[in-house]
Amino acid sequence: MPLVAIRALILYTVLVLVMRLMGKRQIGQLQPFELVITIVIAELAVIPMSDTGIPLLNGIVGILALMAVQILISLIDLHNEKARAIICGKPVILIQNGKPVLEALRKARININDLLEQLRAKEYPNVSDIAYAILETNGSISVIPKADVKPPSAKDLGTPVAQPHYPIGLIMDGKVIEKNLQMAGISINVLRQKAEERQITDLKDVFFAQYTTDGNIDFFMKEEDPAQ
Repeated sequence: MPLVAIRALILYTVLVLVMRLMGKRQIGQLQPFELVITIVIAELAVIPMSDTGIPLLNGIVGILALMAVQILISLIDLHNEKARAIICGKPVILIQNGKPVLEALRKARININDLLEQLRAKEYPNVSDIAYAILETNGSISVIPKADVKPPSAKDLGTPVAQPHYPIGLIMDGKVIEKNLQMAGISINVLRQKAEERQITDLKDVFFAQYTTDGNIDFFMKEEDPAQ
């Protein structure tokens, strides 16, 4: 049992490093070749982890080889348009000018019920309100509404608005994050002043403090009642 635990820990460490080097993407954002490589890497890790008769190095070498393949394909995909079309495919227009493109739906093997479900999830219940619905290469569907149903923006209304600030955590579990204060351009004295305005005398009592997009600081206490 200790041997299995040690092998599992080693493989876990290798997998974390490999996935980190392969890039930060969620499962829903993976291209098909990336998803295949991720699944195969997981299988390669499971076999030597559970079977102590298989050398651990066999699994690690296989994982590193697939990581190299993934990075190589990603570089080709990045720099070669034709290769990108072959590896990842091309976006497909499923709805155009408020009408389903039947041939595209057939080729993508998407039935109208699945399409309507995706549109409702994006808060577009009416097909006629959509200028374009596009099936992206990672399998997600992007929606561009018609101009007359799109909510007006501040730019459309001619209303001047301030650009949002970058949201960042200033205190986490009672500890002030000095580098984040510098990024936000806030001194420790200003932070304490804002805390005192909220009747907070000790920053160690703060569970989380965030510099918000509108330039304010929100404080969340360790013992704060969410109902209040």
